[in-house]
Amino acid sequence: MSTTWPRMFRKYLITGLLVWLPVVVTIYVLWWGFKFFDSVLGNAIARFMGMRIPGIGILTSLVLILLTGIFAAHYLGRRLIAFGEDLVTKIPLVRSVYLTVKQIVDAFLHGTNVAFQQVVLVEYPRPGLWAIAFMTSDIKNEIHEKTDEDVMAVFIPTTPNPTSGFLLYVPRRDVIFSDMSVEDGLKLVVSGGIVSPINNGEKSSGGGNK
Repeated sequence: MSTTWPRMFRKYLITGLLVWLPVVVTIYVLWWGFKFFDSVLGNAIARFMGMRIPGIGILTSLVLILLTGIFAAHYLGRRLIAFGEDLVTKIPLVRSVYLTVKQIVDAFLHGTNVAFQQVVLVEYPRPGLWAIAFMTSDIKNEIHEKTDEDVMAVFIPTTPNPTSGFLLYVPRRDVIFSDMSVEDGLKLVVSGGIVSPINNGEKSSGGGNK
């Protein structure tokens, strides 16, 4: 009996944490986001109007985001945004951060992504250990010529922050193509393997190992 109670206590404590932790973290993230967006524009509006209206910042942010979406959906907006992105991508450090974050956001919002084409498995950092990676390109370039290999570019993200990682050129024969979507692959990486997609049992359409 004396050994049973500590085990039950530990079991119930962990179960309670598993129930409450996602709730608390979700509330905290939403509250932090609300305060951040409300303060950014809210403080500027307060100085202009001479009074502080709770929630005006987040409301203004939503309107600004909506107007940006409308603007970006038209030809002139797309051209101006493309011009701005072209300038950003010419700045060395900013370029790497911006493009990676853009890939992550696109993958979460759209489910599919041109830059992250497919989830793959590669042996990294040594044979026998498998890492989740994302195929970014299999177009032949100078690296193919120099290595005399049919290689493909894969991005191996870090956990839990997938905005950083490693770019590897891996021989196609050493790559295993996964059936999971890019979004599911990102969820798997961010959660550290806790959120695992269900295998649908279908064969991959990629050209990896059989």
